[in-house]
Parts: sequence; C-alpha cells; structure tokens
Amino acid sequence: MKAGSAAVQPVGDTGASSVSPAGSRPPGQGPRRDVDERAAWRQRLTMLDVKVTPYVFVSPFFLLFLVVGMFPLGYTAWVSVHEWGLLSGQGAFSGLDNYRRVLEDRYFWNALRNTISIFLLSSVPQVLIALALAGLLDTQLRARTLWRMSVLLPFVVAPAAVALIFGNLYGDRYGLANEVIQWIGLDPIRWHVDTLASHVAIASMVNWRWTGYNALILLAAMQAVPRDVYESASLDGAGRVRQFVSITVPMIRPTVIFVIITSTIGGLQIFAEPRLFDTQGLGGADRQYQTLTMYLWELGWRVRDLGMASAVAWLLFLIIIVFALLNLLLSRRAAGSTKKITTKGVRR
Repeated sequence: MKAGSAAVQPVGDTGASSVSPAGSRPPGQGPRRDVDERAAWRQRLTMLDVKVTPYVFVSPFFLLFLVVGMFPLGYTAWVSVHEWGLLSGQGAFSGLDNYRRVLEDRYFWNALRNTISIFLLSSVPQVLIALALAGLLDTQLRARTLWRMSVLLPFVVAPAAVALIFGNLYGDRYGLANEVIQWIGLDPIRWHVDTLASHVAIASMVNWRWTGYNALILLAAMQAVPRDVYESASLDGAGRVRQFVSITVPMIRPTVIFVIITSTIGGLQIFAEPRLFDTQGLGGADRQYQTLTMYLWELGWRVRDLGMASAVAWLLFLIIIVFALLNLLLSRRAAGSTKKITTKGVRR
C-alpha cells in the first residue's frame, strides 16, 4: 500500500465519524416525540370534552328534577304505605291499606267522575278553539302583534281574579248569565247547585284562561311550515280550509300532541278554579264539583290523614299516565288517518 493513501476502514468498524455526539438521544426521541405526546394528549382531551360537555350542560336540569320531582314522588309513595298523620307524623307500616280505604270511599269515585267531566268539557273545546284561533292569527291580519299579545292576556290574570269574575258572571240570583237567560225567556240556571251547570261554568273558566296560551304554542308551530307549500296548494285549487286541514294540521302534529298531553295533565290536576268557585272550598254543598285534587286537599288538611292523601296522589298520577297514553294513541291514529286522506286527495 502506498504511503499517504487513505487506509481502508474494516467492515464493522464504526470509527470516530459514526459515533453520536455525547448526550444525544436515539432516533424517534427528543423534541419531536414530546410534540407528538402533547398532540395526542390534546386530542384525548378534545374527545373527552365532546363526549362529556353535553352531559354537563344538561345535568342541572336532571339534578333539579331529582330534587323537586323524583324525590317528592318517591317520598309520597313511602308515605302512602304508612299510617301518617299531619300532627302525629309517621306511624306503623300499613302496606296497601290506604289505597283500599281510598278505593272504598264513595267520595273518591265522586271526585273522579267530576274530574273527568270537567276535563272533557275544558280540554277538548280548548284544543279545538286554540287550533282555530292559531289558524286565524297565522293569516295576514292588520295589527297582528296586537292580536297575538291580546290572546295571552287571560293567562296572566291571577286565578283568584278569574274565579271572582266568573263567580259573579255565574251567580245563581244576580249573575249576568242568568240575566241574559231570563231576558230570552228561559228559566235561570243554578250554576252552583246543578252538577252539569257547575261543570260547564268551571270549564269555561279554564278555557278562558288557557286557550290563548295554547293558541300561541300552535301559532309558533304554524309559522315554521314552509310557505311555498301553501303556494303550491293554492295553484292546485285548494282553499284556505282545505289547506288548513290537509297541510297545516298534519305538519304541526307533534305540537298538537304536545298541547293535548299538557292539557290532559292540567285538566286532571285542576284545583284553583273549582276551589275558588265555592265559598266553602269543598266543591259544592253536595260535592257536585269536587275534583280529585280537592279531595286530596281535604284528606291532607282537613281530615289530616297524609297516608290516604298520598295514596290519592299516586292514584291520580297513574290516572294521568293512562289518559296521557290514551290521548297519544288516539292523536297518532287520527294523524295517520288524516295523512291517508291527504295522500288520496293529492293522488286524485
């Protein structure tokens, strides 16, 4: 080998040129690895935030519902299976004896009959009138905002004031209703004595107060219906009534079902109107318009038997569930029938 020529480096000899600097890390480590770990951690936090945040936002409602909804419901069930006095407090465990005593009491069945009667006289016309009123408010009226605000005025009136006004309106001797009836030539009606007359009077109070509120809910749903649908129907020769029946009502079906269910719950829990319609607060001299809530109040605060009162509360809860499910079933069937009729009309 000639002098001065570079020596051939043996195979496998790393030599000084292949030695890593002191303190350096192997490949794959270092600042780049730290950046990747931070990015992965941020991604996990983002995914956790997406999954958990919605539950955090809705959790206050459920916590409040547990405190003011589920806990009273469960505690009422606990009270209903015990002998529990208003003054004496909790007594011995009685099982279903309070329910048996309630179901054997004729006043319970009388209150149930009155409640269903007033409910039918108030909720059914209320929803129908609210639906028609919302349809009128959805048209091109002058001063629409004024009319829409005016229908809500009865809702903001205190129930005591409503009872005072309608109590004078349906007075047995000097009421305005009887004055008009006598002017026509008919005999006066005993609004506070006759069962059906008292139910009609109380139902009119409920309808006057809640019809405008339900009408605004239905109006909000009607305004969400696309206007080009009505324009197409007008070009096809459909009138306003036909459009309302075949287009508006089917397209706001979920809102109609909501109004029906809320009206059912409110109608079966009616208390203020019949309570204030009578000066004694018992639902008439013969309890001819005593409702279930009035019967519950009498057991709890006059008889002072909280066990039976809690049993009535749970029975009322079950009755409301049955009526709500029945209304939901009937509403869906009616909506299905309307949809079939509408489809046949379109095909023709």
